[in-house]
Amino acid sequence: MTSIAVTTWSLEQTAPTDLLPAVAPDGDVRVVRSEVPSPEFSRFLYASVGGDILWTDRLGWPYARWVEHLERPGVETWVAYDRGTPAGYVELEAQDDAVVEIVYFGLLPSFRGRRIGGHLLSYGTARAWDLADRWAGLAPTKRVWLHTCSKDGEHAMDNYLRRGFKLFDTKVEEEAEAAVPGPWPGAFLV
Repeated sequence: MTSIAVTTWSLEQTAPTDLLPAVAPDGDVRVVRSEVPSPEFSRFLYASVGGDILWTDRLGWPYARWVEHLERPGVETWVAYDRGTPAGYVELEAQDDAVVEIVYFGLLPSFRGRRIGGHLLSYGTARAWDLADRWAGLAPTKRVWLHTCSKDGEHAMDNYLRRGFKLFDTKVEEEAEAAVPGPWPGAFLV
């Protein structure tokens, strides 16, 4: 089996004022919180957004694991819709010490390049900063962080930097090369 070198960059914001919002895209693009935990919908988003960029860690999760994860306090899914069609999502997760991680963020392939990503990242980051307002018992957010890697979309890092995230760690590791799973077997990828 062959391996590839994968670079992972960790980025953070340490104050709400670090956020540099993107201009909202033209048209009817809305970002809405998915308030009802739905393993089916969350798995659809995960597989559809990450299918061409090697998101594989959750593909084997059984239904019960999805339920357990989505029902945790401080886990939120925010979905961008373009004229009523899901275009992408951002998943937030509260962590210890008033930290919120942007665990997943991205767009379905056919919605990339339409200026939706910057808007969705801006909106999701703002929701990370005010997460405690929606969850009793959570302390106000002191830090928002995320990671991206060399397998992610070509514009991911630039988007994070333009939104005010600062690099705080870089790691390079060898990973087994895997086939691109796609959103579903045989799907056409744009």
